[in-house]
Amino acid sequence: MALLIILITCFVIFLVTSQPCQTPDDFVAATSPGHIMIGGLFAIHEKMLSSEDYPRRPEIQKCVGFDISIFLHTLAMIHSIEMINNSTLLSGVKLGYEIYDTCTDVTVAMAATLRFLSKFNCSREIVELKCDYSSYMPRVKAVIGAGYSEITMAVSRMLNLQLMPQVSYESTAEILSDKIRFPSFLRTVPSDFYQTKAMVHLIQKSGWNWIGIITTDDDYGRLALNTFAIQTSANNVCIAFKEVLPAFLSDDTIEVRINQTLEKIIAGAQVNVIVVFLRQFHVFNLFNRAIQRNINKTWIASDIWSTATKITTIPNIKRIGQVVGFTFRRGNMSSFHAFLQSLPVFPSDNNKPLNEYTTLLSACAYVKDSDLSQCISNHSQGTLAYKANEDIERNFSLRNDFLWDYTEPGFVHSIQLAVFALGYAIRDLCHARDCQNSNAFQPWELLDVLKNVTFTDGGNSFHFDDHGDMNTGYDVVLWKEISGHMTITKLAQYDLKSDVFIVADQETKNEFRNLKQVQSKCSKECRPGQMKKTTRSQHICCYECVNCPENHYSNQTDMDRCLLCNNETHWAPVGSTMCFEKEVEYLNWNDSLAILLLALSLLGIMLVLAIGIIFTRNLNTPVVKSSGGLTVCCVILLCHFLNFANTGFFIGEPQDFTCKTRQTLFGVSFTLCISCILMKSLKILLAFSFDPKLQNFLKCLYKPIPIIFACTGIQVVICTLWLILAAPTVEENVSFPRVIILECEEGSILAFGTMLAYIAILAFICFIFAFKGRKLPENYNEAKFITFGMLIYFIAWITFIPVYATTFGKHLPAVEIIVILISNYGILCCTFFPKCYVILCKQETNTKSAFLKMIYSYSSHSAGSLAMSHVSLDSSNSNIPMTNPSSGHKSAVWQTSKDLQARAFAHICRENATRASKTLPRKRISSI
Repeated sequence: MALLIILITCFVIFLVTSQPCQTPDDFVAATSPGHIMIGGLFAIHEKMLSSEDYPRRPEIQKCVGFDISIFLHTLAMIHSIEMINNSTLLSGVKLGYEIYDTCTDVTVAMAATLRFLSKFNCSREIVELKCDYSSYMPRVKAVIGAGYSEITMAVSRMLNLQLMPQVSYESTAEILSDKIRFPSFLRTVPSDFYQTKAMVHLIQKSGWNWIGIITTDDDYGRLALNTFAIQTSANNVCIAFKEVLPAFLSDDTIEVRINQTLEKIIAGAQVNVIVVFLRQFHVFNLFNRAIQRNINKTWIASDIWSTATKITTIPNIKRIGQVVGFTFRRGNMSSFHAFLQSLPVFPSDNNKPLNEYTTLLSACAYVKDSDLSQCISNHSQGTLAYKANEDIERNFSLRNDFLWDYTEPGFVHSIQLAVFALGYAIRDLCHARDCQNSNAFQPWELLDVLKNVTFTDGGNSFHFDDHGDMNTGYDVVLWKEISGHMTITKLAQYDLKSDVFIVADQETKNEFRNLKQVQSKCSKECRPGQMKKTTRSQHICCYECVNCPENHYSNQTDMDRCLLCNNETHWAPVGSTMCFEKEVEYLNWNDSLAILLLALSLLGIMLVLAIGIIFTRNLNTPVVKSSGGLTVCCVILLCHFLNFANTGFFIGEPQDFTCKTRQTLFGVSFTLCISCILMKSLKILLAFSFDPKLQNFLKCLYKPIPIIFACTGIQVVICTLWLILAAPTVEENVSFPRVIILECEEGSILAFGTMLAYIAILAFICFIFAFKGRKLPENYNEAKFITFGMLIYFIAWITFIPVYATTFGKHLPAVEIIVILISNYGILCCTFFPKCYVILCKQETNTKSAFLKMIYSYSSHSAGSLAMSHVSLDSSNSNIPMTNPSSGHKSAVWQTSKDLQARAFAHICRENATRASKTLPRKRISSI
């Protein structure tokens, strides 16, 4: 022993931190071999030491901030396992353990979980990916922990893969009771549903109805906040403020957020009761600053810190006010006390936390007992160097009771219950198995038994309910100063099933009555911008001030009602102290939708110019000639150009000129475009139709220039009358609550509808003619594409009518722009894109010979059809016998058929030549 002391003295200066992880074994905090291995996850250190704001390398950093209370949790697990091993519960079977330090970090906990899931007895640390883990043998059979709900959730989702039992002693988030998402999770504590219910019951019993709540920004805190809010709402208790602190100490904003929270507490003078769902290190920092600011309130502590010695020993802790808390039921602690007394002075390397604690204790050898905890915390931050104390053995024995003072009986009992539950489940599973063989069962088999296990401890029976919870109930504790020290006294018990507090004696009842002396109710003055509401609002616990509704204001305090603004020219937001002039809005040039529509218009103009160039360079090709020649194409392209350019009149601040121009320009140019396309449809139908009656009708109808002028002239008359009798004007639309919409009033809906209806009639006539010619020669036939273009036009404008009628606001002009663009693009693409495709990509068909060949093929087909119709007619009126052509004898009918076909073909060719001479350019006829 003396030699060991000398060796320790030789360590002159060193830092106390957990060592960096070099191998998976370095990652283990404490371990002991056994036939059946149990994993453990404990946040022994408060955070990871990092010089960077966020990780830049995928490596596990050093852990700093030694937490004595969590270190005691690891000792409780070790002690409970040793109790089972030293009993007859598992005769001949030894439980082993592997305990890992999560460093209060989810990532580290998941790394430890990966090792739990790694394959047992494998030379390499591997986790196999399998479709069925029923026969997979991982490193451990079950996991105790983790403490914090956020870490537990992440770990549980990984353990679910192999249905490995996870029994937590502290995680109380209500969502963990969901067995669909967490099927392998169980816990030996009640869920936060019962804790929040008990808190609200206490608040209501004490006569409080105006409180604040502070939580952490993690799953535990958010879920607790939501559950608590539901409970308060159902019990007429109002939450004055909700403050959320960063979940981890490594967050740089935690100090700022704590100061902001304290400012909120100071500002809420009426709020004298605050519920705190925080971790111990949060409360430690919060209370230290609250003491500095002389904040005195009544604090309701959650189970996670209600019995923390680290907090009760803060200097001047009594200045923060009264603390009432909830903690888990405690059990018999005598065995654990004896275990702490017998801890070795020089532990083996298999228990690194105990080694670290021994070293830290040596560093703080000459510190007073009251400052010992802070000294250990300072040295464990990894920033202080110190000399080791040579008399470590004597110092350790003198500080025997230090760990006992930091013991939290509720947590120790919960850990014992978790280990005992696993021990009894393993006993039941090993009745018919040789559990000295580590492969005797898989974790999922243990889970099935564990869910249904029932055992006794201290005369009480315990089991898991259907949600995997062990509803042991709560003890209500009160912090009281006795002989200058803050002590934790039991105030009552809370029964979960009956929702009642069980008070033991009269003195405790008096303590309960004293709680009612604290006043925490709601009452405040209504400021300008608010009015007094005589009926109860969302905070039914008190009368409240409500903001003035929209378009109302109040400029004095405590006004009974708000004053109304002039709705036509002024408005006011909710809770306003004055009225504001309405802003004038319209579809501006810098509006994102306007920019998009302008871009589409410019793209259309570029397409028009590109098509014009292509047609000009291929002026003498059959495709361009069959499209009506360059003149007709240029007129149609000009109309498209004007329609695309016309969209600019719909954007920007409306003026009388733009309001009148945009509809007139659109109506006339679009009518001219449809008229030209109508003439093209007539010409195609006339050139290739063989029906004599239809030919005569089309010949009489086909007068291109007069018809185009007549059709366009009618639209000009409609638009002129519109401009004279009821011209569009600029109008201010004041029907909106906050803005005035500057828009064009069309003057006459009848005139506007007449203009659109006239275009629709022309488009329908064009559609009919194009539809009749849809089966004419394919390469040079525009009829079917014109049909599609007209269909797009009809669909767009039929959709436009209801949309335009139900759209309001500054984006109303955009609706018409979109319809114009759709119509324009549809007709442009259907009319010219097929021609451009032939010109650019199928030049072999854009020749005179190919054109003549197509004409001849179509005419031959038409002649054959006509001949067969004549043969059918003649055969029905003659007695010439019909024979099979395959017999080698040609009948008179077959000869007649051929003659008729020849005559029909000649007739068709003559008719087509005559018709073409009237309709096609002379050069084209001569070439044919």
